[in-house]
Amino acid sequence: MSAFEETFDWVVVGSGAGSMASALVMRTAGKSVLILEKSAFIGGTTAKSGGVIWVPNNRFLKADGEQDSVEAGITYLDAACADLPGSGHDKRLAYVNQAYRMIDFLVDQGVELERGSKFWPDYYDELPGGCKTSRTVVAKPFDKKELGPWAKKLRKGFLEVPVKLDDGMKLAYVRRDPALKKSTRNLIFKTIWTRITGKHYVAAGAALQGRMLKAALAAGVNCRTEAPVSELLVEDGAVTGVVVTVDGVAKRIGAKLGVLVNAGGFAQNQAMRDEHMPGTQAAWSLTNEGDNGELHQEMVRIGGVLAQMDQMVGYQTTLSPGWESAYITPPGQSLTGKPHGILVDQSGVRYMNEGGSYELYCETMVERNKTVPAVPSWAILDRDYVENYQVAGKWIDKKIPKGWAEANYLHTADTIDALATSIGIDPAALGHTVDRWNGFVAQGRDDDFHRGERAYDEWLGDPYHGPVRALGSIAKAPFYAVPIVPGDVSTYGGVVTDVHGRVVRADGAPIAGLYATGVSTASVMGGVYPGAGSSIGPSLTFGYVAAKHAAGLDNQV
Repeated sequence: MSAFEETFDWVVVGSGAGSMASALVMRTAGKSVLILEKSAFIGGTTAKSGGVIWVPNNRFLKADGEQDSVEAGITYLDAACADLPGSGHDKRLAYVNQAYRMIDFLVDQGVELERGSKFWPDYYDELPGGCKTSRTVVAKPFDKKELGPWAKKLRKGFLEVPVKLDDGMKLAYVRRDPALKKSTRNLIFKTIWTRITGKHYVAAGAALQGRMLKAALAAGVNCRTEAPVSELLVEDGAVTGVVVTVDGVAKRIGAKLGVLVNAGGFAQNQAMRDEHMPGTQAAWSLTNEGDNGELHQEMVRIGGVLAQMDQMVGYQTTLSPGWESAYITPPGQSLTGKPHGILVDQSGVRYMNEGGSYELYCETMVERNKTVPAVPSWAILDRDYVENYQVAGKWIDKKIPKGWAEANYLHTADTIDALATSIGIDPAALGHTVDRWNGFVAQGRDDDFHRGERAYDEWLGDPYHGPVRALGSIAKAPFYAVPIVPGDVSTYGGVVTDVHGRVVRADGAPIAGLYATGVSTASVMGGVYPGAGSSIGPSLTFGYVAAKHAAGLDNQV
């Protein structure tokens, strides 16, 4: 029997959402829990994200009087997702059966959640079982000062203001709705007032992780930062503990019921990216600095099998000057999903529905680049666009931000031909593409890629624009172009797990004592991102499922 300096019932590697969910399950079962986080901050990439959870049949949707069911959820997933290692019907059914129960459990533990929006459609809502309203769940805004001394250890979010995520996203239309100007002023005053009164509100992912951390600490979970795990300890074929380094000293910690790995993906490991997803860059990723894939490799060392390693949760990015030092790289999702904007490759050809899922958008860009230069691609905009919407978080209709033109980031011209020349594209090709697009706008139908025909396309479009929210001509000079690259919010591949969250060997047999969740695993969604929150949802759910299984609790899936 190995000698351990400490022993806990449940040891968790990483502090993302699924880690906290599993810890809360174990504490309700009276088990001891240790969470080991290698960085100085709790929360993982979840804290830096939108914090959205995709859950069919959830209580908040039903509270709004809408109909949903397990049957509708699995029908949709089976239609949308591929059968890949780590993703099959049984695994997806386990997710749909357990995700709404996980939400109910978190609410019972005092984690304050709510519906993300009444209109945030599934990304493939046109498929059987697809939801055209919203299956999203988010945390309510959270005052991180409630964490006491742990507040400084919560990873920074991108929306550190007292506003709901849904309301915050609506502020993008401040020029379209005069009432939003008042909302913006009120938000500024409210933020100032809360800081004056000693509060520090966060929303989105930081709110979710703040609330999860508060519940975990209250339940007696032991959390340690700056504690990287370097080895999974195995005895007689079973994982029995970990080796962790604290203050430069290696320490052996035992795990009576098992180890859960929720250590993130490999988005910051350029060598692994080059091997599994060439053409993508770690620098373009929104993940935190510790997303290096060490635990992927460690789980493989003891018998785990990697799958779906060519997948990432793509999130298109526009690299405006200063992006290298930005906490959040400038997003490009809505740039070409709004009216008066399209995306073209370096030959001047439009090649996708710009309103689609960000995962599919970036996957399509990388695939296109194999035959036609498409990284970067170009967002083509006109004057109507910049008068109504921001570019990389800036209004550019009255004043071009300093350095944008000088750095060759923003290209501006009075004609499409001149714009094409500026970005190195054949003017005839770009002219043909823009003319074709304008013809689609005039007829109210995109015959090439059907942009605007799905509820999700409408969500990405402009609710104040008509008759089709996602279609607008590119006709008013001057014209603009900015580059778009395939960024990401995470990788999407990892070890294969079963319906109980157990890591399995090549023959399908589970590795005793080893569980995994989140993007340390091959996605249950099978190479597809079916709706907002399709990585955090599975992380939470299979963390919850794994802990129930390891603790011997009722876990029918």
